[in-house]
Amino acid sequence: MSKNHHIQKKEDSKEKEEKQIHDQEHATWNRRTFIQALGLVGAGSMTLGHAAITATKPSPLSVALSEVDNDNILVIVRLKGGNDGLNTIVPVYDYATYVNLRPTLRYDQNDLLNLDADFAIPNFMNSLESMWGDGQMKVVHGVGYPEQNLSHFRSSEIWASTNEVNFEPTGWWGRYYEDLYPDYLVNPPEDPPAIQIGSIGNLIFEGDNNNYAFSVANPNQLTAVAENGTLHNVLNLPDCVYGDMLLFMRSTANTTFVYSQVLHDAYLSSNNDAPYEDAELSNQLAIVARMIKGGLKTKVYMVTLNGFDTHANQIDGHRALMEDLSKSIKNFYTDLGTTGVDDKVLTMTISEFGRRPYENGSFGTDHGAASPVLLFGAGLQGSGFVGDHPSLTQWDNDDNLIPTSHFRDIYSTVLTDWFCLDPSIVSQILLNQTFNSLDLGLVCEASPITDSSNITRFTHVPVYQNNRTYIEINMPYTGHVDIKLYDIIGREIGTLANEILFMGEHKIDVRAKIKSHLSYGQYIYRIASGGEFYSKSILIK
Repeated sequence: MSKNHHIQKKEDSKEKEEKQIHDQEHATWNRRTFIQALGLVGAGSMTLGHAAITATKPSPLSVALSEVDNDNILVIVRLKGGNDGLNTIVPVYDYATYVNLRPTLRYDQNDLLNLDADFAIPNFMNSLESMWGDGQMKVVHGVGYPEQNLSHFRSSEIWASTNEVNFEPTGWWGRYYEDLYPDYLVNPPEDPPAIQIGSIGNLIFEGDNNNYAFSVANPNQLTAVAENGTLHNVLNLPDCVYGDMLLFMRSTANTTFVYSQVLHDAYLSSNNDAPYEDAELSNQLAIVARMIKGGLKTKVYMVTLNGFDTHANQIDGHRALMEDLSKSIKNFYTDLGTTGVDDKVLTMTISEFGRRPYENGSFGTDHGAASPVLLFGAGLQGSGFVGDHPSLTQWDNDDNLIPTSHFRDIYSTVLTDWFCLDPSIVSQILLNQTFNSLDLGLVCEASPITDSSNITRFTHVPVYQNNRTYIEINMPYTGHVDIKLYDIIGREIGTLANEILFMGEHKIDVRAKIKSHLSYGQYIYRIASGGEFYSKSILIK
């Protein structure tokens, strides 16, 4: 049996099975997104007891995490749907195999721009030529993880959580910010830790209890916040019960978005000085540029370019997406350069997976595995390729390219060489999993953050059992603990504990400690121990 016949036979059966799984996943995810959207995303703040609260002593780990004094920024560009790596960075070193795998999707050699003798980009991505020529672009080959899941949503979770084996409900940046701001719920930093545009809050920024990104579904929504200082219009509402309810919901949302004013100030204090296109990614990066130029201290931004699930009629759709990506990146750095902050911004693409090496019967490509990660910025100190390109002829059991670089290697290198974190802290952020350092050209220009491996953690978590609500505490030392309960608008309900607790585990029954009626709903507890403060929301059942 010929290889082409073998491919076609496998493709027919796989395409039918994948379509069923694909449709089912989208239905499930839409329900999940709807449920998530019912809550307020973005950072909230409270004033407990009618007075602003500030921790008098930060935790040892938060001191370690905040010691570094650089103003470097990371912009994550999510290519949602699974980007086709072979038509992004074309392997001209084995062009004959590439052509054989893609008889209709291939790019002719005279339609390619060679980055070096082995790899090229399509000529419609020519906006990146100057980035490459100026030493501001690197490509990491074959990025992925072993035994690719092939599910959009599970694989996105894996890239966000860094755990490809077990489900992990927190993300790599969420865990960083959880340690940096243990009292975030009632005492957030002045500027949002992260900003996400393009979808509901991503798992990347999810901690155990909070999402640390100010999240909006589209750039127009963020523009409205930045221009007006509020999210929702509360004027000229209907004079009826419905209008009263709408006023309450919108006012609550507006006050929850405590960062509206700082976004507003940063946005109005800057302008865009580059010819951005009116396109999906371009509109998002134009806003990010204004925030950065306006002095916002946010360290991480994530923007999303949707549409990479190219099962059919890929050529035109993928071209439009990559044109948007290329022009947006070029204009973004041109814009940042007008105020001299371009060398402080590193941009990195991520995508949940690549595409299959051979085209399907619908002039598209199906879910794959390894795909390149593109990085941009002067901090890279030179353009080039990192790692080995996957073989075009040796595939895994699903007929996909075999990854040669793990995505955690890129994360760890960015954290150590761009944000100057000590490897011991990076290990904690990445769940103590294996990772290697890559030569991305990044150089830490500050003293690395001190080793925090010897820090014993104070842990606390809400637990729900038999229609009762508990707080479980693990004391790493014997000491005094003060725990208070507040309602969602910041009124003190009562004291749950004010005593010496011995080292070890303790379980507090919330209702039993309050000894008064507690309505069903959301509350907040705040723990003071050893001069440190911790807060979480809790549900009273």
